[in-house]
Formats: sequence, structure tokens, C-alpha cells
Amino acid sequence: MLNKIHKTDEEWSKLLSEEQYRITRGGGTECAFSSHLASEKQTGEYICICCKTPLFNSNSKFDSGTGWPSFFQPIEWKLIKETIDKSLTKVRVEISCAICDAHLGHEFTDGPQPTGLRFCLNGASLEFKPD
Repeated sequence: MLNKIHKTDEEWSKLLSEEQYRITRGGGTECAFSSHLASEKQTGEYICICCKTPLFNSNSKFDSGTGWPSFFQPIEWKLIKETIDKSLTKVRVEISCAICDAHLGHEFTDGPQPTGLRFCLNGASLEFKPD
């Protein structure tokens, strides 16, 4: 059982920058190549900007060429919530933090092995903690 975190919109808006709030609480997307995390090469963990839950490790990060931080698997699958997203003309899988429901990005099936998945995330939804 996961310990969920619940806050009001007002509480989240006080904790996050305008861009972080727009993306994580409003389901927004940052511009490609706008986050320094897309090119981050150090070893460490990528944690949820809202609740500080470790979500992805640098050993699963890869350069997808998309301009967004990309990973082939989360640290623990139970920490990621997948939801069908029909907001565009094609159906996608939205990825959220299972602890605080922060919008992280989307999952695609064009990633490297061993999973074949690409978790394409907004850098504004993450914080990097180097080892």
C-alpha cells in the first residue's frame, strides 16, 4: 500500500514554480530541449519535484533524441501510475507519480531493451539528486 500525498491546489502553488505547477498539476508539457535534465550525465536519482519520491535512476536513462529526459524503466513500477490519454488525435499513456499524482510525461513503446519502453518526461516534473 502506498502512502498517498494530498494537497490543495493552493498548497501546491506555494511549493512549486509557475512552470512546475503548470506541468505537474495541470498536465502541461515543457518545450523540447528546454530542460537541462535531458542532457544530465551524472549518476544519481530523478525524484518527483512535488513529493520527492525517487522515481528513476540514471542507469535507466538514455538519449532518445527527443529533447526530454527519457528512461526505459522506473526504480519501482508501483511508483508510476499509467492512464490512457486521449487528449490528442492518437491515444497515449500518461505517466504520473503514484504518490502525489503529479503529471510526469508519457510512455511510448519505442525505447531500448530490456523493456522496449520510453518514459518521456518533463524535466520540470523532476529534481536530480546526484550520488
